[in-house]
Amino acid sequence: MAKVRELRRRIKSVENTRQITRTMEMVATSRLKRAQERVVAARPYAAALTDVISNLYSPEFTERFPLLRQPGDAPSRIALILLTSNRGLCGAFNGNLIREARDRLAELESAGVTVELYAIGRKGIQYFRYIGREFALTREDIGDKPTAAHAVEIMEPLMERFENGELDAVEVIFAKFNSAISTPPTLLPVLPISPPSAESGSEAVAGGATGRIPNFILSPTAEEIIGSILPLYVQNAMYRALVETAASEQGARRTAMKNATDNAGEMLDTLRRTYNRARQGQITQEIAEIVGGAEALKG
Repeated sequence: MAKVRELRRRIKSVENTRQITRTMEMVATSRLKRAQERVVAARPYAAALTDVISNLYSPEFTERFPLLRQPGDAPSRIALILLTSNRGLCGAFNGNLIREARDRLAELESAGVTVELYAIGRKGIQYFRYIGREFALTREDIGDKPTAAHAVEIMEPLMERFENGELDAVEVIFAKFNSAISTPPTLLPVLPISPPSAESGSEAVAGGATGRIPNFILSPTAEEIIGSILPLYVQNAMYRALVETAASEQGARRTAMKNATDNAGEMLDTLRRTYNRARQGQITQEIAEIVGGAEALKG
């Protein structure tokens, strides 16, 4: 009897858990759709910026604009930005990002590079705080709905320090959103800006080594346009990393909750079969005891 009651309690517990995971799967699916829309909406603007820089870039701009300055020697100080989520229950999503950051930190520091760690997201902060790592900046307020303003707040101080020569490079580790089930951790060099080739835009551009289209009449000058676009290019790269990580988080959570729901269903099938066998054995035993008692009374 005790075994039957225990199985009944376990079945009820697993049913409750399955209901929770199914609800979380549905919520993640709804949030994933909105997050995907933000990712798609960010792409045309990024493509337009890339096209403009591809068309107008000239090698002499490297001397005029610090954001294009390529380090002559090996970098000595790098800012590494790690993007993770604030919440768990999304499988190996945060673990993969943290592992990528840990490997990159080890690689840079073994080469003698000083690394400043910027952690965006509670899970990354908790891990590196646990192992005693110092942070240059931590933020937990962005969540799964990043905005362009968040990207500006993160990148403006870093661009200023890079222009002043205090940093040699800025890198971002984020989850690239290929699809709901493909979100690999990715290392993106943000600064210095590597001038995009003419072919990296929406169409191949003719016009020689600089990629300049010859029949453009520009007002203001190409130099002024490039000077105003470069900060936007950097901020947009950060914004895309934020929105892709947010979408990847929801995709990973939906997959994890679907797997948990499926596993709970399989566990319920096993528990119910075991319960039915135990209940059948209990009923058989009770019938045997009744028959035995009746025979004893006759005797």
